Amino acid sequence: MRVTLLSYTKDAERLCASAAHSCYSSKGASDLMEEWDERKGARWLGIPLASGHQSVIEHASYTFSIEGVSRSLTHQLVRHRLASYSQMSQRYVDMKNADYVVPRSISSDPLLEERYRALMERIWEEYRELSKKVPVEDARYVLPNACTTNITVTMNARELWHFFELRTCRRAQEEIREVADQMLFLAREASPLIFKDAGPPCISKGKCPEGKMSCGKPRKELRAL
Repeated sequence: MRVTLLSYTKDAERLCASAAHSCYSSKGASDLMEEWDERKGARWLGIPLASGHQSVIEHASYTFSIEGVSRSLTHQLVRHRLASYSQMSQRYVDMKNADYVVPRSISSDPLLEERYRALMERIWEEYRELSKKVPVEDARYVLPNACTTNITVTMNARELWHFFELRTCRRAQEEIREVADQMLFLAREASPLIFKDAGPPCISKGKCPEGKMSCGKPRKELRAL
């Protein structure tokens, strides 16, 4: 897989901090942006975020390219509704020689991996034969969730926080957790103040809400991303 941060709001932290402080100042955000510095920004933005007032970071958006992942992953990803998506089409892209994802739980067992790859090859043989006789949009019905795809996603910072809380958790499926980890690394690199405490609830809230379903192992390593 490959995750790339394509674009994000210019001066995102300056913008969000000024918008946040405009709620408590007689000055508008345009004037506050001129007064902004990192010390003020840490206070103007840090206090609302620490209090759970995340609406102020909705003003910043981030666009990622996510490539070489499975359709199984993107089916999970698009459940995050406050986002925009553009995905590779199996109707217009030739899938005859497309790749597929092998989950680590399968690749770690040679016998299971052999059976899995044999099945994938059979599926692709059937797809190639079908595509000679029926429209590609109908032949694609036999393609598996393992089939690789590319998707472009745009989320605002608040939705990214929510995404990270769900998908960087140890209980998230491994492939989407790896994507979320990479996205968090890139988001923190671009906007460290906004995403300093982003991550699963054991990081963002300091406690796990899963109760008996908790893994019991907080992801402390994400703080060092």
